[in-house]
Amino acid sequence: MIQSAADPASTARPTRWDQSGRVVIVTGAGSGIGEATAIRFATAGARVLAADIDAAAAERTAAMIAAHGGESASFALDVGIRAQIEAMVDHAERTLGPVDVLISNAGIGVAADVISTSEEQLDRVLSVNVKGVFFGAQAVIPGMVARGGGIIVNTASAVAFAAVGQRAAYIASKGAVVALTRSISLDFMAQGIRCNCVAPGVVDSPWVASILAGTPDPAEARRLMVERQPIGRVAAPSEIADAILFLASDEARFMHGSCLVIDGGFTVR
Repeated sequence: MIQSAADPASTARPTRWDQSGRVVIVTGAGSGIGEATAIRFATAGARVLAADIDAAAAERTAAMIAAHGGESASFALDVGIRAQIEAMVDHAERTLGPVDVLISNAGIGVAADVISTSEEQLDRVLSVNVKGVFFGAQAVIPGMVARGGGIIVNTASAVAFAAVGQRAAYIASKGAVVALTRSISLDFMAQGIRCNCVAPGVVDSPWVASILAGTPDPAEARRLMVERQPIGRVAAPSEIADAILFLASDEARFMHGSCLVIDGGFTVR
């Protein structure tokens, strides 16, 4: 099995949710949840396009998959630019085949409240986190419908349901992802499209590490972050990848427009 150096749990067990023969695009696949998700789908038999704004990181994920016998390709893009999303889908279809599953996972955030968030920061967060999901759906749905159906899984966040401080733009964007997921589902389920999203709690990822590094006392900031989790720890990226893989599996065929919260109990308080 394929192991991510950043997430040893990625080899904990074989998957139960077969993806053999499917072509899957994962955005934000260069690290964290996206990397773990790309690996999970490859382990389940999918042909995976690892897409990321960081070309080297996307290539690294694709190389990990290929080194273990999986079929993969990489693509570098800014998901907030529609033409680049369309080029990504075209590249996937030329190198791997028609796209069966889109995982719109790429996301960014700003540690700031609504007063201290600049217009440029707001625009950038909404571009990546909302436009990226919107443009991704626009690019894959016509082909999926023509072939009889397809699957979209978007990455939202538990903070869409239980806010935390200093994340105004991020929280607004992830609430939009939940609502957009429902809209896509309602509009296209009759045409064979199944669209759902996941809402992770705190995940041990490079983005979280960068937030902690920017605080006066990173160790104390991490302790407080963990303390918010009733389970007493943060999630490994592979735990979120498992949920994404389930939503893309046939076992989740009755789930339409759902948001699967995976937060270690954060939202139950």
